[in-house]
Amino acid sequence: MHVKIDKAIEYYTFKSNELLTFVNSNQNLTIDKIIECGEELAILENKITALEVAKEN
Repeated sequence: MHVKIDKAIEYYTFKSNELLTFVNSNQNLTIDKIIECGEELAILENKITALEVAKEN
């Protein structure tokens, strides 16, 4: 089970970093797009946190 959790953490971390790179490298983002990306990032970070807690238990 830990292998699946590790893979999921790896995937969500990759997606989170990808989103951060997109936002930081793009100078033409609208306010709405920045907010949308922030919401997506919050969801990804919550999933990562939940998986890390599950891994510890």
